[in-house]
Amino acid sequence: MTRILLDQDLCTRCGICSTVCIMGIIEPAEEDTLLKANDTKAGMCIGCGHCEAYCPSQALVLEDRPDEKVRLPAGAGDIAPEDIGYYLRKRRSVRNYTKDTVPKEKILELLDIARYAASAGNGQPVEWIVIHNQEKVKKIAALTIEWMRTLAGSNHPMSGYVPMLIRGWEGGMDVICRGAPHLLVATIPEGNPVAQTDAIIALTHFDIAAPAYGIGTCWAGIVAMAASLYEPLQKELGIPAGRKSAYAMMFGHSLHRIYGIPRRKPLVVAWQ
Repeated sequence: MTRILLDQDLCTRCGICSTVCIMGIIEPAEEDTLLKANDTKAGMCIGCGHCEAYCPSQALVLEDRPDEKVRLPAGAGDIAPEDIGYYLRKRRSVRNYTKDTVPKEKILELLDIARYAASAGNGQPVEWIVIHNQEKVKKIAALTIEWMRTLAGSNHPMSGYVPMLIRGWEGGMDVICRGAPHLLVATIPEGNPVAQTDAIIALTHFDIAAPAYGIGTCWAGIVAMAASLYEPLQKELGIPAGRKSAYAMMFGHSLHRIYGIPRRKPLVVAWQ
């Protein structure tokens, strides 16, 4: 059970914490009393941190690594609408990479950002496997091709693409990981019905934050399919017992810069 710690000297009794508590645990303060947690509901706390984040005086802190608490500096993270618009619109799936290695420290910074991605009930079920060794990325691509060979003549949705991709691979093209130096795999607990979505949200955080660090990404859909079905690939990835691959993403330094923004289908919105 996560406890809520209160600095009585900072509390202004504004009541915001009780308003934003989605579980209704925090009882609002009154003129002559401070706020308090409802004892009968305390066990329902999911540790989301809304009470802490929205407190204007920062009087609250969850008893969950309180030493990591950070107060936002004024203006931190503010982004002009036109800036975030251009930033997101120019995001591309990168399929041409340099051979340069991305330092592990930079990868950890990105994964730390992804740690704050939304998850159902604040369950935070996503764990990561980073294939940093470029030779191992190539081995994973080869195992993915092995899996694809098993699809020939089957009714699998990928079976029609198999001959073309195998020809490309045999011709010396990395049609699986596109020469990316690194691969990121999100793993989730088996039997968790909502964790798959949580993993996609977390990977999207990594995907969106990466260009700010000079890193290009591409969703590795074929690797993800193979990792969900092909045992030799699962063993090579080292997926822990009780967990499974949710999806994969290739990444590295893009070989080319972006100079324009392509068109998209017209926006379709139904107002009700």
